[in-house]
Amino acid sequence: MSAQAQRSALKPNQLGVPAIVFLVLAAVAPLTVAIVVMPLAIGFGNGGGIPVAVIVVALALLLFAIGYAQMSKELVNAGGFYAIAVKGLGRTAGLVTGLIATLGYNFFVAGALGTIGFFTGAVVLPALFGFEVHWFLAGVVLFGIVFLLARSGIHMSAIVLGVALVLETVILVAFAVSVLVQTGFSLEAFTMAISPEILVGGSIWIAFLMVATAFIGFEATALFSEEAREPRKTIPRATYTAIIAIGVLHAFTGWAIVSAVGVDGAQAVALDSLAAGDMTLVLIDTYLGPIIGMIALVLLVVSLFAAQLAFHNAAARYLYALGRARVLPRWLAKTNRNGAPERAQLANLLFAVAVAGIFALAVETDPDGNPLPPVLTLVPVGLGFGTLAVLIVQTIAALSVVAYFRKQSDPRLWSTLIAPGLGFLALLGFSVGAIFNFTLVAGSEALYVRLMPWLLVVALVGGIGYAVYLRSRRPDVYEQLDTDIERVDELDAAGV
Repeated sequence: MSAQAQRSALKPNQLGVPAIVFLVLAAVAPLTVAIVVMPLAIGFGNGGGIPVAVIVVALALLLFAIGYAQMSKELVNAGGFYAIAVKGLGRTAGLVTGLIATLGYNFFVAGALGTIGFFTGAVVLPALFGFEVHWFLAGVVLFGIVFLLARSGIHMSAIVLGVALVLETVILVAFAVSVLVQTGFSLEAFTMAISPEILVGGSIWIAFLMVATAFIGFEATALFSEEAREPRKTIPRATYTAIIAIGVLHAFTGWAIVSAVGVDGAQAVALDSLAAGDMTLVLIDTYLGPIIGMIALVLLVVSLFAAQLAFHNAAARYLYALGRARVLPRWLAKTNRNGAPERAQLANLLFAVAVAGIFALAVETDPDGNPLPPVLTLVPVGLGFGTLAVLIVQTIAALSVVAYFRKQSDPRLWSTLIAPGLGFLALLGFSVGAIFNFTLVAGSEALYVRLMPWLLVVALVGGIGYAVYLRSRRPDVYEQLDTDIERVDELDAAGV
């Protein structure tokens, strides 16, 4: 391979199944889910029946993953769902999917900057050392560290994320086991979930929606396929492992939470604690002691740091893939000596800092004139829209898998039609629910938050218009949208 080609290629053979699982589980940020998402799902969803909601969502995603895994054997590319949509639904659909995914992941990183900046500067530092740092400064400094780690190569990111994930998991398992020993797990959580008032009242569907957001990140397995060892085997295994691990951990943690507060009263307790956002932290402090409670607070920042690193890597690979396809500037498709898409990472860094900077300068205040924290302004925009965008592209990817294998007349009906088709219907339901309940997903009723879903319409219209432009004015780029993503022949030639 020439030096020029090397500078345009991600470094191969870096990641096995454990490393990829660490990358995607860190993006899921299990401790953050337990502290932030679970109380919301319990409060607005099906209350004490939350473990069942987790299991149902995990099963739905596993159905999608069956087809997703088959597609990953056909396609090895850093473009993730963009590449899958091109192969299944055509160039225009792929272009739209790529733009939505790129917008979603980049906004997600911007929102994560505000989240980690706030919890570090306004919560952890005052609690531990008695002084506060402005959230924007704390967030930029930590994101700078994330950028340096990411440019060191994906292998380094996997190591750091693996350590963070182990620490998060240890404290959650310790909490759950402590609840099991001291209080016991209540089987009522499973009978409550299927009670008529829950099913008819519709709160189970809100629970499904909120829990689905707690799985965001598992889909990133395919983004690392070009850097994986034996990607046709590694990516399917990593996808199944990630979904099962996420489902088990979330269900176990959710069951512990509702058992600790009482299944019948879990919803009321969750709603009462929403303002302070401390339901899970209080329980950890109660069952494991104040020292572990303080450690959990620190590990929350570690969890957010890990998620920032994981989503930064994912966002950069979408930018890299679209740059390599010449949909975005080709400048983005250069890699450094470590095989990391450094320029795409820099673009993501600058975007996130710029978006966060706008919110830092345009200070919003409450009725008493006090400045609102970023968790009420920047975070709903970033994380809320990022979650919605990823759900949408997951849905498109599921449909693309079915379409691709139907065009091939594949005889494996279960793995290429029935399972991914059912997964598509489930994801479509989650996506529609996210659109109609976007302010709940985002956690804010502000006007600019309510307008954020319209960015999807802009991406749709813009993507179709851009495809028309490429087809008429730059036909070479348009024609190569699918040939750029196809690396199966290269892998066959290399004996992979």
